[in-house]
Amino acid sequence: MTDHSMICAGIDVGKSHLDIALHPGGAALRVGNDERGLKALAAFLQKHDVRRVGFEASGGYEWRLMAHLRSGPRPAARLQPAQIRFFAKSKLQRAKNDRLDAALIAAFTASLDEMPHLPDARFDVLAAELTYLEQVEQQIALVRTFAETAFRDDVKQRHVDEIARLEDCRKAQLVCLEKLVRSDDELAQRLDLLLSIKGIGLRSAICLVIRLPELGHAGRAEIAALAGVAPYDDDSGKRHGRRHIQGGRERLRKSLFMCAFSAAQHNPDLAAFYKRLRSNGKQHVCAVIATARKLIIVANTVLARKTKWIPDPKNP
Repeated sequence: MTDHSMICAGIDVGKSHLDIALHPGGAALRVGNDERGLKALAAFLQKHDVRRVGFEASGGYEWRLMAHLRSGPRPAARLQPAQIRFFAKSKLQRAKNDRLDAALIAAFTASLDEMPHLPDARFDVLAAELTYLEQVEQQIALVRTFAETAFRDDVKQRHVDEIARLEDCRKAQLVCLEKLVRSDDELAQRLDLLLSIKGIGLRSAICLVIRLPELGHAGRAEIAALAGVAPYDDDSGKRHGRRHIQGGRERLRKSLFMCAFSAAQHNPDLAAFYKRLRSNGKQHVCAVIATARKLIIVANTVLARKTKWIPDPKNP
């Protein structure tokens, strides 16, 4: 049951500033999103005897705040924008600005029966380096499009040269990331266990280690939901709608789908599973999604048991 006497803070994170609001009470403060602002925030939270803090994920601008709160004396949670958006709808609140958002985050934080944990500090640097790798890969895809549509040969050659440069950068960053992961014994073990599963390559295994630390510690349904491949019913009364997936961690899901495409061809267990679905009339996309879900469950089991993957002898 929620303790209505407990003071909670909600923080709306911006590029240059933080908006803080308290619930109950309504006290508010705006500070800069910098070291000086964080000191003012700490004093404000101490003055009002705040017991818990919630803040919204904001595309990376929240990392400095998260590191500050992680080392603080009170529990803090990084909340997903969708959570706050649906909470606002439940309150029939349509107006939106930084101050109102902070108050909404504070009210939502107060309503939580249990605070979700902040990500392990070990993953701060790893996640930043992985994001950089993903951004380089996005640039490669974009420049390839430019090269394909270039009218002049000399312009096309410039794009080709840029692609080669970015590919070198991508390879070097992948090597750097692997070294960082393997510098931690536990993460190195998790990486090797994932690499034992046919269909999961180094790039995807690193993504799973960093983007899904819950792997091996959560149930089948939860891990599928976190990866964004859990099917949800869409039924009402006598109508039985088509089940669909939604939510989850977008960047993780992209890597998982790439694994699923590979596993559907090269992993004997998952290839047999994919073929069985197709022979039963499932569309290619649906079969790939189901394969991705089965793959993440296999990975979850492998890490939970801490034993390498062994193919089923029935699927040569």
